[in-house]
Amino acid sequence: MVKEIRVHNKSDKPDNIILKEALIEDKCAEAEHCLPRFLRGFFMYLKGGVLPMTRLAYLNDIRFFMNYLVEETDLTEATTPTEIKLDDLRGVKAVDVNLFLDYCRRYKVEGERAVYIYQNDNKSLARKRSSVSVLFKYLYRDELVEKNITDGFDPIRLPKAGDKEIKTLQDDEVMTMLDAVSNGIGLSERELKFWQRTKLRDKAILVLFVTYGLRLSELRELNLSSFNFRRGEFKIYRKRGKESIMPLNRSVTKVLNDYIKGERRPSQESGAGEQDALFLSLRGRRLTERQIRELVKKYTSIAMGTGRREGYSPHKLRATAATSLIERGHSVFDVQELLDHDNVSTTQLYAAHKKHAKRDLVKGMEWETEYERASGEIEIVTDEEAETE
Repeated sequence: MVKEIRVHNKSDKPDNIILKEALIEDKCAEAEHCLPRFLRGFFMYLKGGVLPMTRLAYLNDIRFFMNYLVEETDLTEATTPTEIKLDDLRGVKAVDVNLFLDYCRRYKVEGERAVYIYQNDNKSLARKRSSVSVLFKYLYRDELVEKNITDGFDPIRLPKAGDKEIKTLQDDEVMTMLDAVSNGIGLSERELKFWQRTKLRDKAILVLFVTYGLRLSELRELNLSSFNFRRGEFKIYRKRGKESIMPLNRSVTKVLNDYIKGERRPSQESGAGEQDALFLSLRGRRLTERQIRELVKKYTSIAMGTGRREGYSPHKLRATAATSLIERGHSVFDVQELLDHDNVSTTQLYAAHKKHAKRDLVKGMEWETEYERASGEIEIVTDEEAETE
């Protein structure tokens, strides 16, 4: 029997934020339970030093590394990661970690019904390298191992942030996306059946994303009580548990009121514990991150004229908000504050002052048009002739 989780909340945070933080903590505890007990000091080090989601990622990576030592090497006689001894880690060399990283590039896991092939890109490999580095640096710092082997870890080459193409919607594509969600344009017959019942909700979600550049988790955790329409503002909870007050503009206020008054089911009809949730599924439950991600992919794919799988993620709408604000002349420091970037250099990537440079360059190089003009296939009409027509 699965026990119901109840929140006894005496803080000013809403219950759903408290519950989310508790679930992350539970996942961290579960990962720690699968690792050797002599790492308890390391667990406390992570808990006080990094964000909860980063801590969970580190623990899962280290758990995977320990399992690799058990299953793929002769560096330990342990049969499970919990049985690994400190002496086993003292015997690990930099070359062993480099072999682990190479293994992570592509590996197989045999299940009951299928063999799964996992492929990691350099970004994923870099995170795993970082996780293992943090572990061995801690062990060396606390004199649990004699050498700092991390200097011998092979570097993982990542493209420079400025070299990576920033994917965003253009302004006309944002208009097409909003037209699709408003009028059902571009939707299949099956999608239209759901659209009739969710169009106001979906439009409110999309407008919030492209106006404020919210993170997916920030939008999902919004409540009715987050909004003070009288004061024209709403509250969100950022990373690190930081609260932020956001101003409402007329467009956002309108789409939210349209949804709340015209489509959202009454709170008493919502699922247990969901009465305050802003965005609900047709079953009256708070939308999951996956559901929000899928609806964003659907409408962005219509905007770009691509298949559903090629649609953009909510993070691309965050980038769209950033580039649109900067192109309208707003300071990168103001945009940094709105998007909650730790470093302004992250915001500057979106400045993209050469965003349209490629398009402007090729506009003057219409070779086919020049060819048609030269061969007489295109009739050239002068301004004077055009005025008489």
